[in-house]
Amino acid sequence: MKTILRLILLLAAAVVVTACGRSPADSGSRTITLMTHDSFDMSEEVIATFEAAHNATLVLLPAGDAGAALNQAILAAENPLADVFFGVDNSFMGRALAAGIFEPYDSPQLANLRPELRLDDSNRLLPVDYGDVCLNVDLGWFAARGMTPPQSLADLTDPAYHGLTVALNPATSSPGLAFLLATIAAFGESGAYTYRDYWADLRANDLLITDGWSAAYWGHFSAASDGDRPIVVSYASSPAAEVVFADPPIDAPPTAAVTTAGSCYRQVEFVGILRGTENRELAEKLVDFMLDLPFQNEIPLHMFVFPAHSRASLPDVFARWAAIPAEPALLEAARVDANREAWIQAWTEVVLR
Repeated sequence: MKTILRLILLLAAAVVVTACGRSPADSGSRTITLMTHDSFDMSEEVIATFEAAHNATLVLLPAGDAGAALNQAILAAENPLADVFFGVDNSFMGRALAAGIFEPYDSPQLANLRPELRLDDSNRLLPVDYGDVCLNVDLGWFAARGMTPPQSLADLTDPAYHGLTVALNPATSSPGLAFLLATIAAFGESGAYTYRDYWADLRANDLLITDGWSAAYWGHFSAASDGDRPIVVSYASSPAAEVVFADPPIDAPPTAAVTTAGSCYRQVEFVGILRGTENRELAEKLVDFMLDLPFQNEIPLHMFVFPAHSRASLPDVFARWAAIPAEPALLEAARVDANREAWIQAWTEVVLR
């Protein structure tokens, strides 16, 4: 089966090549540049709709994963590389706002967005989508052995699951960081049993760590590779992607996400206008467009996350198989920003050394 991330990246690359090579509709056409992380993807038809409506050419500038892209935007603050930036998530929000690289914008679309996703009162960062990082399990593996899959984070330390889990390095992986944050929210930093104790127990239970999602999912997860680990850190929407990309087609995913209370961490992705843009009016139009229904309705099957627009529609396969945890973990952006590096360092000391 084709892997989720590879397909997304290939599609994103195709969009970038086409967008960058597109000629303006006429000599009066304007150019607007959108800086993104590498997993951004949207159809040519939707992009063309924006261009036609505003007599503009949209240039996409992919710049690595979310953290790397933000670093580049901060370093280029005095001479911005783009007009608009998409891809800051709530784990990097505090750093992005503290750097002062975004301009406030009260988009008329704000009223249509899910209020719980509006985490920046200054409206420098406006929510575009959200998703949840969760454990995923190989249903067939557990059924064949008459075992019950884990139902919570705490279950992973049970000797019954010795050597079954592959997770991600939070220093090199965005979902890896999200999963670390979920454990901090669940077990805390002080008391008789902290997140550090939890990770020490995971290590003792033969936890495997990879640098990124693709190595874990494609290389070690038994449902998607020849690997022997039936538990992986992935997304609540991954089972839906398994169905979408299955060849030959399947009626139900071979995997399931663990979505019990506190077992998932919610990621929210934002868009913002970069300070110093010379295309402020067109930048506002692009932000409005990304928050409106034509763009929002495409998000599920292009980026495999949920749209932020409260009236966006979901395709049947996504509505059926992509879970929305009822009680996801979510830490305050300021707390994450103040402690992120210390948490990662502590994790490294416990798990890798």
